[in-house]
Amino acid sequence: MGKENFKLVANNKKAYHDYFIEEKYEAGVALHGTEVKSLRLGKCSIKEAFVRIEGGEVFVYGMHVSPYEKGNIFNKDPLRVKKLLLHRQEIHKLSGKIAEKGYTLVPLQVYFKDGLVKVEIGLAKGKKLYDKRQDIAKKDQRREAEKEFKIRNL
Repeated sequence: MGKENFKLVANNKKAYHDYFIEEKYEAGVALHGTEVKSLRLGKCSIKEAFVRIEGGEVFVYGMHVSPYEKGNIFNKDPLRVKKLLLHRQEIHKLSGKIAEKGYTLVPLQVYFKDGLVKVEIGLAKGKKLYDKRQDIAKKDQRREAEKEFKIRNL
Protein backbone atom coordinates (compact mmCIF):
# COMPACT_ATOMS: atom_id res chain seq x y z
CA MET A 1 0.00 0.00 0.00
CA GLY A 2 1.42 3.39 -1.03
CA LYS A 3 1.62 6.64 0.85
CA GLU A 4 -1.88 7.90 1.68
CA ASN A 5 -3.06 11.50 1.55
CA PHE A 6 -4.17 12.18 5.17
CA LYS A 7 -5.39 15.51 6.63
CA LEU A 8 -6.78 15.64 10.17
CA VAL A 9 -9.83 17.91 10.59
CA ALA A 10 -11.06 17.23 14.14
CA ASN A 11 -9.86 15.12 17.05
CA ASN A 12 -11.78 13.95 20.15
CA LYS A 13 -9.26 13.93 23.00
CA LYS A 14 -12.10 13.82 25.53
CA ALA A 15 -13.07 10.33 24.29
CA TYR A 16 -9.68 8.93 25.28
CA HIS A 17 -10.07 10.52 28.72
CA ASP A 18 -13.61 9.22 29.34
CA TYR A 19 -13.42 5.77 27.70
CA PHE A 20 -11.21 2.73 27.15
CA ILE A 21 -11.07 2.41 23.34
CA GLU A 22 -11.07 -1.30 22.46
CA GLU A 23 -11.52 -1.33 18.66
CA LYS A 24 -11.37 1.33 15.95
CA TYR A 25 -13.29 1.45 12.67
CA GLU A 26 -13.03 3.76 9.70
CA ALA A 27 -16.33 4.97 8.27
CA GLY A 28 -17.27 7.25 5.41
CA VAL A 29 -19.77 10.06 5.97
CA ALA A 30 -22.75 11.04 3.82
CA LEU A 31 -22.38 14.83 3.48
CA HIS A 32 -23.65 17.68 1.29
CA GLY A 33 -21.35 19.87 -0.82
CA THR A 34 -21.15 22.91 1.46
CA GLU A 35 -20.40 20.67 4.46
CA VAL A 36 -17.40 19.19 2.65
CA LYS A 37 -16.14 22.69 1.80
CA SER A 38 -16.50 23.71 5.43
CA LEU A 39 -14.60 20.58 6.53
CA ARG A 40 -11.80 21.44 4.09
CA LEU A 41 -11.43 24.71 6.02
CA GLY A 42 -11.20 22.66 9.26
CA LYS A 43 -14.50 23.84 10.75
CA CYS A 44 -15.73 20.77 12.59
CA SER A 45 -16.20 19.70 16.21
CA ILE A 46 -16.90 16.20 17.59
CA LYS A 47 -16.44 16.91 21.31
CA GLU A 48 -20.10 16.28 22.18
CA ALA A 49 -20.77 13.77 19.39
CA PHE A 50 -21.93 10.16 19.77
CA VAL A 51 -22.81 7.31 17.42
CA ARG A 52 -25.98 5.19 17.31
CA ILE A 53 -27.09 2.19 15.27
CA GLU A 54 -30.73 2.42 14.15
CA GLY A 55 -32.42 0.00 11.80
CA GLY A 56 -29.19 -1.49 10.49
CA GLU A 57 -27.69 1.94 9.73
CA VAL A 58 -25.11 3.95 11.68
CA PHE A 59 -25.62 7.65 12.46
CA VAL A 60 -23.48 10.26 14.20
CA TYR A 61 -25.29 12.80 16.40
CA GLY A 62 -23.87 16.10 17.64
CA MET A 63 -21.11 16.38 15.04
CA HIS A 64 -20.97 20.14 14.45
CA VAL A 65 -19.96 21.19 10.92
CA SER A 66 -19.99 25.00 10.75
CA PRO A 67 -21.96 26.53 7.87
CA TYR A 68 -19.82 27.42 4.84
CA GLU A 69 -19.45 31.22 4.54
CA LYS A 70 -20.17 31.34 0.81
CA GLY A 71 -22.82 28.62 0.94
CA ASN A 72 -25.90 30.86 1.55
CA ILE A 73 -29.11 28.85 0.83
CA PHE A 74 -27.26 25.59 0.26
CA ASN A 75 -26.00 25.40 3.88
CA LYS A 76 -27.49 22.64 6.01
CA ASP A 77 -28.17 22.59 9.75
CA PRO A 78 -24.74 22.42 11.47
CA LEU A 79 -25.89 19.77 13.96
CA ARG A 80 -27.93 17.60 11.59
CA VAL A 81 -27.67 13.82 11.99
CA LYS A 82 -25.13 12.40 9.54
CA LYS A 83 -25.14 8.86 8.20
CA LEU A 84 -21.94 6.83 8.51
CA LEU A 85 -21.05 4.37 5.78
CA LEU A 86 -19.84 0.98 7.01
CA HIS A 87 -19.96 -2.55 5.62
CA ARG A 88 -22.97 -4.59 6.70
CA GLN A 89 -20.87 -7.19 8.57
CA GLU A 90 -19.13 -4.39 10.51
CA ILE A 91 -22.51 -2.94 11.50
CA HIS A 92 -23.74 -6.37 12.69
CA LYS A 93 -20.55 -6.92 14.68
CA LEU A 94 -20.82 -3.47 16.30
CA SER A 95 -24.52 -3.84 17.14
CA GLY A 96 -23.75 -7.17 18.81
CA LYS A 97 -21.00 -5.57 20.90
CA ILE A 98 -23.17 -2.60 21.87
CA ALA A 99 -25.85 -4.97 23.13
CA GLU A 100 -23.31 -6.00 25.80
CA LYS A 101 -23.42 -3.90 28.94
CA GLY A 102 -21.13 -0.87 29.12
CA TYR A 103 -20.15 -0.56 25.45
CA THR A 104 -20.78 2.50 23.30
CA LEU A 105 -19.59 4.00 20.03
CA VAL A 106 -17.74 7.33 20.01
CA PRO A 107 -16.26 9.32 17.12
CA LEU A 108 -12.50 9.69 17.64
CA GLN A 109 -11.42 11.80 14.69
CA VAL A 110 -12.57 13.30 11.40
CA TYR A 111 -10.09 13.42 8.52
CA PHE A 112 -9.62 13.46 4.77
CA LYS A 113 -8.13 10.32 3.24
CA ASP A 114 -7.44 10.41 -0.49
CA GLY A 115 -9.96 13.25 -0.88
CA LEU A 116 -12.77 11.50 1.01
CA VAL A 117 -14.12 12.50 4.43
CA LYS A 118 -13.69 9.70 6.97
CA VAL A 119 -14.66 9.35 10.61
CA GLU A 120 -12.77 7.03 12.92
CA ILE A 121 -15.20 5.55 15.44
CA GLY A 122 -14.16 3.59 18.48
CA LEU A 123 -15.89 0.80 20.35
CA ALA A 124 -15.51 2.13 23.88
CA LYS A 125 -16.13 1.10 27.45
CA GLY A 126 -16.71 3.85 30.02
CA LYS A 127 -14.03 4.65 32.58
CA LYS A 128 -14.78 4.98 36.25
CA LEU A 129 -13.55 8.01 38.21
CA TYR A 130 -10.63 6.10 39.74
CA ASP A 131 -9.48 5.02 36.25
CA LYS A 132 -9.37 8.67 35.19
CA ARG A 133 -7.37 9.55 38.31
CA GLN A 134 -4.85 6.79 37.51
CA ASP A 135 -4.44 8.14 33.96
CA ILE A 136 -3.85 11.67 35.25
CA ALA A 137 -1.28 10.37 37.79
CA LYS A 138 0.57 8.48 35.01
CA LYS A 139 0.65 11.63 32.83
CA ASP A 140 2.03 13.67 35.74
CA GLN A 141 4.73 11.07 36.42
CA ARG A 142 5.73 11.03 32.75
CA ARG A 143 5.89 14.85 32.66
CA GLU A 144 8.06 14.92 35.80
CA ALA A 145 10.41 12.29 34.34
CA GLU A 146 10.74 14.25 31.08
CA LYS A 147 11.39 17.43 33.04
CA GLU A 148 14.16 15.77 35.10
CA PHE A 149 15.65 14.26 31.93
CA LYS A 150 15.79 17.72 30.31
CA ILE A 151 17.40 19.27 33.40
CA ARG A 152 20.05 16.51 33.56
CA ASN A 153 20.92 16.81 29.89
CA LEU A 154 21.52 20.57 29.87
